[in-house]
Formats: sequence, C-alpha cells, structure tokens
Amino acid sequence: MVKLTFNAALGQKDLKKDGKEEALIPDERDVEEGVRIRQQSRAWCWCMCLGLALLLSGVVVGGAYLYRYYFLAEGPVYFCGVDYMEEDYMIQEEEVMVPEDLPSQLRRIQETVRILEDDEVEFINVPVPEFSNSDPADIVHDFNRRLTAYLDLNLNKCYVIPLNTSIVMPPKDFLELLINIKAGTYLPQSYLIHEQMIVTEKLDNVETLGYFIYSLCKGKDTYKLQRRDTVMGMQKREALDCHKIRHFENKFVVETEICNL
Repeated sequence: MVKLTFNAALGQKDLKKDGKEEALIPDERDVEEGVRIRQQSRAWCWCMCLGLALLLSGVVVGGAYLYRYYFLAEGPVYFCGVDYMEEDYMIQEEEVMVPEDLPSQLRRIQETVRILEDDEVEFINVPVPEFSNSDPADIVHDFNRRLTAYLDLNLNKCYVIPLNTSIVMPPKDFLELLINIKAGTYLPQSYLIHEQMIVTEKLDNVETLGYFIYSLCKGKDTYKLQRRDTVMGMQKREALDCHKIRHFENKFVVETEICNL
C-alpha cells in the first residue's frame, strides 16, 4: 500500500497564487462606480468654473457701473442763492417775457447744483423754501435725452416733460454762471416767471427715460407733463389741484406749477 503526501508549503503557495489571480479580476460594479465618480467630479468642476466666470463677470460689470456713475459722475457741487423780484410774468410760446419795470420787493431762493459736462446733465436740489407755497424738489435736466424730470419731495412723485431749452441753460453755460456767482463777479438780481404744467398720463416704464432720470424716478409714481397752453379744450380760469416748485437754472427764477386735471 502506497501512502501519498503533499508538501504543505506547495499547498499554501497555490492558495496564495489563486488569491492573487482573483484580485486581478476587476469587479464590474467597482468600475461603474469609478466612472460615475469621475463624471460627477468633471461636472462639478465645470459648474465651479462656470460659476466663477459668472461671478467675475458680475464683479467687472458692477465695478464698471460703480466707477462710471459714482466716481466719474461726482462733479463739483455748488450751493447757490439768488434774489428775485416777486412778480407775475408768464412763459409764452417757449419765450421768456422779460418785465421792463421791476418792483422793489425781493425774495431769495437757494439750491444745490451739480453738473456733468461730459454727460450733459444738470442736477438741482431745491430745499424746503422759506415761503410755504413752494415744494422742495430734485430736478434733472438731461440734454442728451432732451428731457426734464421733477421729483416733488413732498408728494414723492416724479413728473417728466420735454426739455425747454429757452429756460434751461446748457450745462457749460450754466456752469460758467455758477462759477461767476461763486466768485462774486456776477451777483444776479433776478425776476420770477411762471410756467404751468398739466399731468396727462402715468408712465409705467421709466427705464426708457435714461439712466439719470430712471435713478431719480425708480420706485415712484411717474407722470408725463404737458404745458397748459398746449392742452386742448382747457379754459384759462379752470380750477385745478396744483403744486409749485421754484428753482433757477438761468439768470431768472422759474415757478413751475404742476396741476392735475
């Protein structure tokens, strides 16, 4: 009878070899999971790159707007006042009716003015006047858009009308006038003229009025104005609900009366 025996070392060696061969065979589930992880990593990478690009573009655009409208737009500010005669003269057909004989009684009006020559825009702030029959206001004259906007600070309402160049000095000329007033070389003793405006319709889309007027009127009820003498069917003595704004952007003071039909 023959007895067969096996070397224990050979048996262990075979087992180890088998284990190595099994380890070299990849699991299909592990491969799919690895591919999925790589795809997700790439997707997250693209999302992060896109988000950073959008963030950087927003910073650049926002910085440009801030620089344009908060740094470049900061022009010299003038605190001005003029004395004027209390009289009743009207503006007719885009012409200023200058009085020949001025009375002796004087009133004084003060305002803050800022002018952007490059943009051809004038900003005027009229504080609460000493007399009670006039409202404080912010006014923008945009010569590029050919528009004027009044913000009545008592009513918190905006009113827009085509720019009247017979009343409003161009920015360069108005700036020269203000410089002369400040230097004391020209101290105007002016007179008062009147203009009357009628509210005709509400404006819902103020974005089309340009950046400067939009900045003044955004979030506020905004209305279109028309001169009373151009409104058809109106009677001269018709009673209206009106508010007045006294201001100057020329060598005379203007009382703008804004009335509701």
